[in-house]
Parts: sequence; structure tokens; C-alpha cells
Amino acid sequence: MNRRSVLGAAAAAAPAALVAAPAVAQSSPEVRWRLQSSFPRNLDVLYGTVERIAARVAALTENRFRIQTFPAGEIVPGLQVLDAVQAGTIECGHTASYWYIGKEPGFAFFTAVPFGLNTRQLTAWLRHGGGNQLADQLFADYNIVGFPAGDTGAQMGGWFRQEIRTVADVQGLKFRISGLAGQVFQRMGAAPTLTAPADIYPSLERGVIDATEFVGPHDDERLGFFRVARFYYAPGWFEPAARLHLMTNRRAIEALPAQYREALAVACAEADSEMVSRYDHLNPIALRRLVANGAQLRFYPREILQLAWRNNEALMADLAGQNQRFRTIWDSYRPYRSELFQWFRVAENSFDNFAFAATAG
Repeated sequence: MNRRSVLGAAAAAAPAALVAAPAVAQSSPEVRWRLQSSFPRNLDVLYGTVERIAARVAALTENRFRIQTFPAGEIVPGLQVLDAVQAGTIECGHTASYWYIGKEPGFAFFTAVPFGLNTRQLTAWLRHGGGNQLADQLFADYNIVGFPAGDTGAQMGGWFRQEIRTVADVQGLKFRISGLAGQVFQRMGAAPTLTAPADIYPSLERGVIDATEFVGPHDDERLGFFRVARFYYAPGWFEPAARLHLMTNRRAIEALPAQYREALAVACAEADSEMVSRYDHLNPIALRRLVANGAQLRFYPREILQLAWRNNEALMADLAGQNQRFRTIWDSYRPYRSELFQWFRVAENSFDNFAFAATAG
């Protein structure tokens, strides 16, 4: 083919290209969303997750779909993110579903339940055991489409002004705690309360609460709890995992082009695995600093763990008897937990019990 024919072919193709260009632009419109986190900006892993999601979505869509992020309180209070997404006040929010068990106790399963699945096990249940489908059905009732978007891994058991040696030390304890764990502690005689992350430190400092749990060493150090409550307990039996979700307004996400919805799903899936790896890297470093600065590491007495287990099993049975949706989710979650616990005892736990102790020795 000579040069003249190449130029002729290019000229013939030019009108088609001109016609196609507007179609491409129309299929990739400029979209702007607002995303509020339930967490303050200084929590770099938790709040940083939404910044990474927004940056990844922009990169995957050549900056045509851009999400502006806000920390807790800049649009609505941190514990009202679900309500704001449901109403369409914001297009999406990053939050923990168990903060909304007052609306529906089944929300707890999709963040954490006491003595529940750990991070890997929860991921397996969500992705392969029907958990995501159950979450979709629940979220749909609130005009929301949710995407798992981060997990803290196993958390610590909280900061206390006084040591917790016996069950009697729990009586009357004003404890900031999230999810169904508050109801377990209430059955044990404590006075649980839910406080937004930004308000925990002043509440602890002023004595409004006697103790608090939050996440783990990295975040807890940033929030300064060791300055006003020196006893740091493990394990966080009430949050062996803590899954967060990006909650999107159903109408807003249904209006997105398919490639934008896919970009958002990809960004959330990446964040879902990235968060726990960041915590696994940062927490041991922070724990060493906390202990060096006077934090007293303690472990829950066995009698408290045993009482908590019994109270939790009774609570789950009561809620299942009172609430059909809760029963449906529990009927999926409970046998899955039993199966995975047995498997982890064979492979994971037997290895951990030997290798971790050997390394420490």
C-alpha cells in the first residue's frame, strides 16, 4: 500500500473517529461524589483507607470519577454515616456496620461479634459462605449498597483505669464498647456506652467512662489512651476481626456507568486486604512504644472469658429468638464458625501454639 492510499484511508476514517469521540465522552462522564469517614483524620490507617480508595478510583477512571473525602464530623457526626448515605446526603461513607445495631442487630455480623470469626475466617464466610449475600439483603432495606473495605484484624481488649482481676471488678464499670459486646458486658454487670472515636479521650480523661476499647496499639497510641488509663488488656475477644464497609447510596451507585462501579469495587477489594497488612506491620512497633511509656499489659482472667462466652451464647440465642433476620444470619454464621474453628485448631492453632512460644523463649 502506497503513502497516497494510507492518507486516503486515514481521511475516510476521520469522520467515524469524530463521531465516536462524543460517544466515548458520554459513556465516561465527569462524576463527583462525597465520602465521609466515621473516623478522624489523625487515624492514618482508618481514615487513610478512604483516601486510598478515592485515589485508586480516580486512577482507574482517568480522573473522571472523583471522590472527595471528609473525616468524621465535617458533614455529619461519625456515628451517623449510615443515615447520611441512606438519605442521600452523601453518596458514600466508610463506617462499621455494628454501630447501627440499634436499627437492626444483624448489622453486627458484618463487622464483628464476640467470640466470632477472625479476619481470614470472616473473609471466607463473606465471599464463599453466603455472608455478602446476607449483607446485601440487609443493606438494601436501608437504601444502601455496601462493599467490604478494610479489616483491623484481631483487636486489643481495652484500656482500664484499674486492673480487672475478677468478675466483681466488672460490676458497674462504665465501659466504652461497640457492637453486641456492650450487651455481653451489660449482662456481666457493666454499664456499656458507645462514644464516637473523636470523643473517647476526653470522656476517659474526665471520668465519664472508666475504660475504653478501640482498635489496637497503633491507633490507641495516636489517641493517647495510655496517658489516662494504663492497664492495657488482651485479647479483644469481642472483636477477633472488625470489617468495615464502604456504604453507597443505592440511587447514586445505580446511576454510575458500569466501568465506574467496577473501579469502585476494585478499589474497595484492594483496601479490604491492605488495611489488615498495615495493622500487622504497625501494631507490634506501637505496642513496644506503649509498654516503654508505662502501659501495663494484662490478659483477661479465664473466669471472665468463660463468663463472657456463656453470656454471649445466651445473648445470641435470645436475639435469634426475637428477630427473624438475626436468626437467618446466625443460622449461616454459627455452623460456619464451628467448621472453621475446628480446621484452624488442626493447622493454624497447633502451629501457632508451638512456634510463637518457641520464638518468645
